Amino acid sequence: MLKFVILFACCSSTILICCQEKGSVKNLSSVEKEQPNSDYKPAFNGQTRVAGYKTQTEYQVDIINTSLGRPWGMAQLPSGDFLITEKTGFINLVSKDGKTITKITGLPKVDSRGQGGLLDIAIDPDFLTNKTVYWTFSEPYEKGNLTAVGKGVLSGNKIDNVKIIFRATPSYNGRLHYGSRLVFDKSENLFVSTGERSDLETRPLAQDLKAYLGKILKIDKNGKPAAGNPFIGNDNAQPEIFSYGHRNPQGLAINPPTGDLWETEMGPRGGDEINLIQAGKNYGWPTITYGIEYSGKAINNGLTKQAGLEQPVYYWDPVISPSGITFYTGNITEWKNNLFIACLSGEKIDRIIIENNKVVGEERLLEDQHERFRDVFDGKDGNLYAITDSGKLYRISKK
Repeated sequence: MLKFVILFACCSSTILICCQEKGSVKNLSSVEKEQPNSDYKPAFNGQTRVAGYKTQTEYQVDIINTSLGRPWGMAQLPSGDFLITEKTGFINLVSKDGKTITKITGLPKVDSRGQGGLLDIAIDPDFLTNKTVYWTFSEPYEKGNLTAVGKGVLSGNKIDNVKIIFRATPSYNGRLHYGSRLVFDKSENLFVSTGERSDLETRPLAQDLKAYLGKILKIDKNGKPAAGNPFIGNDNAQPEIFSYGHRNPQGLAINPPTGDLWETEMGPRGGDEINLIQAGKNYGWPTITYGIEYSGKAINNGLTKQAGLEQPVYYWDPVISPSGITFYTGNITEWKNNLFIACLSGEKIDRIIIENNKVVGEERLLEDQHERFRDVFDGKDGNLYAITDSGKLYRISKK
């Protein structure tokens, strides 16, 4: 029996009831139909362009706020209300129904040019007792700027007791590739992603263990190296480094059933990646990549694999520009433990099905919205939430 797609407007919200034909099948052809930018071959089957899937559960999409300015990251308080950063340097406290916004101020100055500004946000696992929040931002520093991590206490409509607990040196006078995602692990240590700042002169620092650029870092709540980090005691490496060889990692998430850390990062022209992050591993940039320069030239003579360098679990060519990611634990059973990716240039939310640490399926959602999705969040109420560069807050719920 065929069900229909119904689209209608209600006040400021758009509600989409998505239904598929009963019994619709999985294992469709790949969702990617465009030609790749290169003729590079994957290292193994299933590393790119896997089978397409199509959600069979009916779900509803609501736009619950349209006035977020230039949002970048989001977190949810125990009350269900959201903290959503605004790139120019403040936080929007948004009620869980999206109807009210309170401006939170008191944060340090940011450099909001280009890809910079107030970026990601996370709440302390002990928030109920200490009211502490953490954020990343592009901090004006020395003769340039850098990715910094701050923390402070949420008190009414401001942040008190502000401290900068970590700076990803060296600073650089640029406007691109800050990385900047934050995620706590079960031990209450904080993972932080940093970009390599894009330019040819900073790219090699992704491979330099004395620099913090192009890395995944693991720190405690005070910004010190987390116990057990792989390079503690190595005089040739910074002790906060957990993994290296990254380009612009804007997605970090812990897989709830396993506790593993997963990451997405933006490639150049092609070569966006999903990586399973392991302590001390080198993820290759810029030595190996499945992307090419924006000019069309090969990077490092087109090398895509090398002994001692990790292969991505999955890659895209052409790119989707993956930003924030989350693992879903909500009310739609067939989405359980799937990885959801907010896509910028791809203008979609990408659903990734993972089995035994391999990608086995992909589905592209909300393409009809034509929005640059910046972050996606697994809500406490069993719904999926997302923010867009145009300032919208989406809620995706089971119908």
